[in-house]
Amino acid sequence: MRNYLLPALVLFYAAYTSAQMTVNGSFVHDGITRTYSFYVPASYVPGQAVPLVLNLHGAGTNGAYQAQNRDFRPLADTSNFIVAHPDGTIEPFTSQRFWNYGNVLGSTVDDVGFLEALIDTISAHYTINQNRVYSAGMSNGSFMCYYLACQTDRFAAIGAVTGSMGVNMYNSCNPSRPTPAIHVHGTSDPINPYTGNSTSKAIEEVTLFWVNQNGCSTTPVITAVPNTITSDNATAERYLYTGGIDGHTVELFKITGGGHTWPGSSVPSSNGNTCMDFSASNELWRFFSQHELNTVASVQNDPIDPELKIWPNPTTGNLILHAENQLITDVTVIDMLGRVVERQTQENIQSVDLSDLKTGNYVLKISGENFQVMKKLVISPAD
Repeated sequence: MRNYLLPALVLFYAAYTSAQMTVNGSFVHDGITRTYSFYVPASYVPGQAVPLVLNLHGAGTNGAYQAQNRDFRPLADTSNFIVAHPDGTIEPFTSQRFWNYGNVLGSTVDDVGFLEALIDTISAHYTINQNRVYSAGMSNGSFMCYYLACQTDRFAAIGAVTGSMGVNMYNSCNPSRPTPAIHVHGTSDPINPYTGNSTSKAIEEVTLFWVNQNGCSTTPVITAVPNTITSDNATAERYLYTGGIDGHTVELFKITGGGHTWPGSSVPSSNGNTCMDFSASNELWRFFSQHELNTVASVQNDPIDPELKIWPNPTTGNLILHAENQLITDVTVIDMLGRVVERQTQENIQSVDLSDLKTGNYVLKISGENFQVMKKLVISPAD
């Protein structure tokens, strides 16, 4: 159940200026009183729609800690968006706040429903651009961001710092629409290893998952981040994957020597080196600001090339392809977990045998010298 009550909002002005406002509130969702705060910049004008960023804390902290140490509020001031800092629930075994991205330690807390309800609650009092809602997170909050992208279509993009996808989440994620994602991670992270472990996926596997979901090129443009602060014992590279559906992109900031930290924010007692060569908050907002929901977008017939024909679809096996005045040179089939399950490359592809694929929905990527088209493909049972 996702019933919730609109809160009686408690307003107070932020300490450093009377023009900016922080709102504290709570409401009951699924039988639990949930708490949160959100920050409204001075530039907000009632009736003029603005973006909303959910900024999710890591395990063992809370929304106030996230706001203080992984801060988007100065960016909200200059770019005119609202940023929310919700609180996770307290896990009974560890007595720490956390986000339940599925079934963490047997939890049944509905955090997806809570965060969707929070969007609706803020939207009831402030004018939010529903096509520009984003979620950022640290560590356990990053896992939750990926889970949101798997479970709901409310977010135009997500940003993850030092988290990953759990193995179960990775294997079962079947998003209703592709979601652009940016990930920031250190190679020396002692909490969520860059190379993964028995419960979480390696970061490069997670990145490739969303690259495939968004239909991006699997060959990234790699750029070194200038090593302006040599004393931080960390360097960074940016991996940019372009060419996705509706202009979607995916990015990875790989921080060599970086720990379980938020780049650009030096927090006492951090777990490892903090890269100070760039600001994770700045990069996440830069990425978010490039993306918004396209209400007609999903994996379906693409208007980029109306001359392209494929039939039959649904199909039980053999698929015929024809592109008027174009040669098809690459046909790739991607399953709903983002895995390439079939690929054919040659000079002039006119048919593809898909009889070995299981019944279900897939993404069909068709490419030629001057075009790339994404279509939904359905494999139906043989008669």
